[in-house]
Amino acid sequence: MEPEPLPKSASDSPSLAPGRKIDGPPPETHLELTFDDNRAASALVGQYGQHLALLERRLNVTADSRGNHVTITGSRESCEAARHVLEGLYARAERGDDLTQGDVDGAIRAVIAQGSLFDFDPKTQRSSFDEINLRKRPVRARTAAQDAYIRALKRHSLTFGIGPAGTGKTWLAVAYAAQLFERKEVDRIILSRPAVEAGERLGFLPGDMREKVDPYLRPIYDALYDLMDARVVERALQTGEIEIAPLAFMRGRTLTNAVIILDEAQNTTTMQMKMFLTRLGENSRMIVTGDPSQVDLPNGQPSGLAEAARLLANVEGIAQVKFSAEDVIRHELVQRIVAAYERASVTDANSGKAASGS
Repeated sequence: MEPEPLPKSASDSPSLAPGRKIDGPPPETHLELTFDDNRAASALVGQYGQHLALLERRLNVTADSRGNHVTITGSRESCEAARHVLEGLYARAERGDDLTQGDVDGAIRAVIAQGSLFDFDPKTQRSSFDEINLRKRPVRARTAAQDAYIRALKRHSLTFGIGPAGTGKTWLAVAYAAQLFERKEVDRIILSRPAVEAGERLGFLPGDMREKVDPYLRPIYDALYDLMDARVVERALQTGEIEIAPLAFMRGRTLTNAVIILDEAQNTTTMQMKMFLTRLGENSRMIVTGDPSQVDLPNGQPSGLAEAARLLANVEGIAQVKFSAEDVIRHELVQRIVAAYERASVTDANSGKAASGS
């Protein structure tokens, strides 16, 4: 009998193969796991058992802990998936890694992305998603799209990360830039974004251009301070090794030995995007992130990000990684909110086509 596919979320019910005879509910499997290191076992379970609770919701199993023993009950496939998740997380806890809800969620997503563990082929599958190693802590991909994104960042000089908010596009871009900076593979990190905001204009804000743009780069600053030592970040900002470069002031520059991140790229015009992309100099990496569904340009003005993604789709040396609502790693509600807006967008597009055809 073929094993049932893993549920994508706790709300999904297992699907049955066509023509399969249903004689009743599938028999339950019971697995008991023992973890020798009490400290690592405690970290694995999480405060008040929150990590096991997340495992139960996502894989549709029941998990009970008694000391350093964990018992898993559910379908055969789901139990094996839970075992794989727990053993992988336990190994990380033994190494001294702090386990967060995000780490648990990422491990679960990795198992789901790999499909059936009974068909696991070590030659074609990897035991975990890729990661970025920093001095402060490692940053590991939590979804298949994030895994593809990290691999694209490592292999290409120009990478586009396109998708909804909360998918880690900017966060991973900053992590990769920090890694190259710490390894002294580049001399500078350059942060940029277009000066266009929803319902606001930067000219009304006090201060010079940097002071005007700084509040809108706060997500990147937060990531830098979280991923790097605060003293290193402050010193690099003072010396210009981490540079704030408003998009409007980048014309005419050639950026060498640097990692350049363009955030909120959906708000660039066609000419701005072309100008930015042609700043790439020797031994530099460029990362462009944006959400095509949140364009704040005047009505009728095309997004430079959308056009660049179309024109450069098959250009050698350029990678594009697209994220979806399934890749949102913020609160579970955010994923549902993004999915609802995506469905509404598709419905509106279909209605528009129907109206134009009538």
